[in-house]
Amino acid sequence: MINASPFERGKHPARIDLCRERAIETDCTVAYVNLVGGQDELVFDGGTSVVDSSGRIVAVGARFVDDLVVVDVPTPDVAEPLVPAEMDSLAEIYTALVIGLRDYVRKNGHSSVVLGLSGGIDSALVAAIACDALGSTNVFAASMPSVYSSEHSRSDAQDLAHRTGLSLRTIPIAPMVDAYQESLHLTGVAAENLQARVRGTTLMAISNAEGHLVLATGNKSELAVGYSTIYGDAVGGFGPIKDVPKTLVWELSLWRNASALQRAETPPIPPSSIEKPPSAELRPDQLDSDSLPDYAELDAVLAAYIESDTVDLVAAGFDPELAKRVTAMTDGAEYKRRQYPPGTKITTRAFGRDRRLPITNHWREG
Repeated sequence: MINASPFERGKHPARIDLCRERAIETDCTVAYVNLVGGQDELVFDGGTSVVDSSGRIVAVGARFVDDLVVVDVPTPDVAEPLVPAEMDSLAEIYTALVIGLRDYVRKNGHSSVVLGLSGGIDSALVAAIACDALGSTNVFAASMPSVYSSEHSRSDAQDLAHRTGLSLRTIPIAPMVDAYQESLHLTGVAAENLQARVRGTTLMAISNAEGHLVLATGNKSELAVGYSTIYGDAVGGFGPIKDVPKTLVWELSLWRNASALQRAETPPIPPSSIEKPPSAELRPDQLDSDSLPDYAELDAVLAAYIESDTVDLVAAGFDPELAKRVTAMTDGAEYKRRQYPPGTKITTRAFGRDRRLPITNHWREG
């Protein structure tokens, strides 16, 4: 069977099981050949497999790289299967994110990327993925502090640049924000979002002048509930962690640093970026927890509502008020997600290709 089966977390074992079922059903050896590489949001992870008529695995090709598998059929029962070691779940996800970004950039005629480096965990993970995908000499970042940016955010951005070797410039945005405010006199959320939009405009200007593809650094949890600024941090040509929930962002960051230590390399992500409470830093002492549920609780609700299509979240064990709040935020943010750039798909239900709701819609589950 020649196929193009895109990567999803935990999907590879299901493919093997399917080949076994077909081989036993037809009493034939089944050779399953899968595509490798990125195509827009999709990543094809290879894993070409051969299963004999009894359902025994004869050979499995490497994942995420081109691999030639040569098998004699029928294979003697005494032969050892040619099966590579299973990839760790976090390793395969991270590899998919690297290949997804690399192929999108290169296949669309770009050679370099630029992103806003805030010192937070999301932009830090995206920067690490970009350096692994393209090489640090092709990754450019901008630290764009406002009057509310903490000193540790600036130093964490500089620390990451030192660890990875990417090119970092500092562009204070306060004078630009002040120039807008002289004419607009904004307050509240509008004033907060103005900072994000100035940053977005700055990144697009750099892209326009220097030819880098802008990377959006938002994660799936933020996109789900609309915790982003349209035409601000949501600008860009590609969103590498668009389908990665916030809790998984932390897991992948810890895994990437640990894997670097195993190879006696410098961990790319500053520990402070992983450990500190997440904040947009658009007002004094702001934390994500001021506006959102705890990310572990939020991601659990989102996984049930988005990935599993759970209709009755209360019956599934979630607090009624939490379920009502999260589903309302998710449904109401569809218009923002429609205008977000494409990004690598790693789950069964990614926003855009897999899940679209009417924007003009007042119907609610339950």
